[in-house]
Amino acid sequence: MTVTVEDRRLKRPDGPAELRRVCTDVAKIGMSPEVGGGVATEALFGEDVECFSVADGFTQVRCMRDGYVGWMPSEHLATPGSELSHRVTALRTFAYAEANLKSAAGVALSFGSQVCVTRTDGDYAECKGAGWVHTAHLQPLSAPFSDDPARIAEQYVHTPYLWGGRSGLGLDCSGLVQQVFEAAGVMIPRDSDMQFAWAGDNIPDWTAPGALQRGDLVFWDGHVGIMLAPDTLLHANASHMAVAAEPLAEAIERIKSKYAAPIGARRIDLDTSRGETPDWLA
Repeated sequence: MTVTVEDRRLKRPDGPAELRRVCTDVAKIGMSPEVGGGVATEALFGEDVECFSVADGFTQVRCMRDGYVGWMPSEHLATPGSELSHRVTALRTFAYAEANLKSAAGVALSFGSQVCVTRTDGDYAECKGAGWVHTAHLQPLSAPFSDDPARIAEQYVHTPYLWGGRSGLGLDCSGLVQQVFEAAGVMIPRDSDMQFAWAGDNIPDWTAPGALQRGDLVFWDGHVGIMLAPDTLLHANASHMAVAAEPLAEAIERIKSKYAAPIGARRIDLDTSRGETPDWLA
């Protein structure tokens, strides 16, 4: 399937771009260059972005990982340095001033953040621009991807709901789903409407008993969750104001009473999707 992207969220700005790297734990990205504006998504430590216009202390960026376009505080960007070597595998972890847990804690890195390890000292690795991180919370970028996105999603249970969030401090429904599939080696779009349109394959008989399986995605208009089992849904939602698992039937009835019924379900084949550049990102 060939996708023609006209959506402003993914439309690359005109003109030349400069490559920069996120140098803070979580960088908020809005649709306009203004303090206190709404957050559309977030970029994590170590992510590379293309930079375009600058206005009022904000830089217009295009995230290299998923193509999302918005405005980020310019102070959260730095010139890329050494090659990234590891990813954070803990939901949250501190980077310390020294290779010692009693030293001052600096940035709190979230799951999926990428770092450049320059040396190790005992149980700690020095991560350029961040500090010392416990090696148990790091994994080489060359390590195999997870084969179970739902297991990754379960790690986020009780994480607060945050509109536009993608970090271990808070995230929304589509941010959660995007994070766990990226950990499995598959990049899917950032927002739930784009995920429903382009991620994986439609499951035409998804309402039939036993049709759903672990890792399937169930969609509402503006909402998405991942199945832990044929009858159990995990999702970041505003009812719990957190990531929570619950019976799918109960979630359907509650959301239907307030908003609407589900609009469909999709399945992502990890084996066929890994290593592919999706059409919407090309």
